Amino acid sequence: MDWSEPDVVFMQRSLEVAERGRGKVRPNPLVGCILVKDGEIISEGWHDHLGGLHAEQMAIANAEKNGKTTNGSIAYITLEPCNHFGRTPPCTEALLWAGIQEVVIAHIDPNPTVKGGGIQALKDAEINVRLGCCENDAAIQMQSFLNWCHKKIPLVTLKMATDCDGYIDDRSKDSQRFSSETTLNAVHKLRSYSDAILVGVNTVIRDNPLLNVRRINKDHVKDPLRIVMDGNLRIPLESKLLNDGMPTLIVYVNENKDKIKRLEQKKGVELLKINKCDEGNIEPNELLKILGERGLQELLIEGGTETARRFVKSNLIDRILMFRSPISFKEPVKGLTGQEIVGLGLERLPDIYYEDDCLERWCRGSWPAKNWP
Repeated sequence: MDWSEPDVVFMQRSLEVAERGRGKVRPNPLVGCILVKDGEIISEGWHDHLGGLHAEQMAIANAEKNGKTTNGSIAYITLEPCNHFGRTPPCTEALLWAGIQEVVIAHIDPNPTVKGGGIQALKDAEINVRLGCCENDAAIQMQSFLNWCHKKIPLVTLKMATDCDGYIDDRSKDSQRFSSETTLNAVHKLRSYSDAILVGVNTVIRDNPLLNVRRINKDHVKDPLRIVMDGNLRIPLESKLLNDGMPTLIVYVNENKDKIKRLEQKKGVELLKINKCDEGNIEPNELLKILGERGLQELLIEGGTETARRFVKSNLIDRILMFRSPISFKEPVKGLTGQEIVGLGLERLPDIYYEDDCLERWCRGSWPAKNWP
């Protein structure tokens, strides 16, 4: 179908407003909706947070609040409206109630609970439906949701911080931050977009991290699940992430009954025994499958080289963010090699600068959004 310039402009605006929900609606997809009447936008809406109004419902509510009549208007929506009762009533009913005469949809919803049902409900009510405007742009924006619907595993983003030569740590010093404040802000925003953060046990022993979201407005932002790959259950019981009550998954392969008993007494801690790969370590493919079964769509790896390499060897990395600082380590610890990164077959994107730090980016497919992270 050939789309008119106004159609594209209006749908692009819907995609823009949908971004306002990023980091707050997971596991739901981002959705935007604008209402147009006589060629003018009369209202905008987006899925703002989990359990809140859906985009269509917000657009209709905002129109009412501002004294705008929705009857006879056109709705531009980035994703097929739902036709079932979930956390909110069906959006198709809201559109019918508002007197919408036409609905333009960017992308069909592949989720079996919707998948064409919303479109059919609108057509049954004799509302004109057009599908596919800016479909590729919508697919890019919702890539983790669509990937999960089709493959039932999360997309995997690897985040690493290095010195100017690509080394990840300095043995001559205690663990310390070396990235700029702007970089740290970007990392915490990236965490807010993730369903889970994964590290290896060596990172926990060395850094004792919290692995939560800070440095941003946390209204409606849920901290991601923390995952520690700890094959032999070496994690120190006094670790911060074992003692704040937040959800933490310890993945292991070898039994340690005494350690298991003590870990099970920790609030928020869950233990998961998983199969070994050929080298005797945790099998990353199986772990991704388990995380997918739990509905996780975005996995952020913040571990060291050993943890990263397990996923690299299995070609499971979809994006890499490497924050390179201008400092130089005295006793450096090696990161991934250039050959390993190139071997993933990812596309190299233009660098971004955060103060003096350089963000080097690679991805499989398209980058989620211009301002991501």
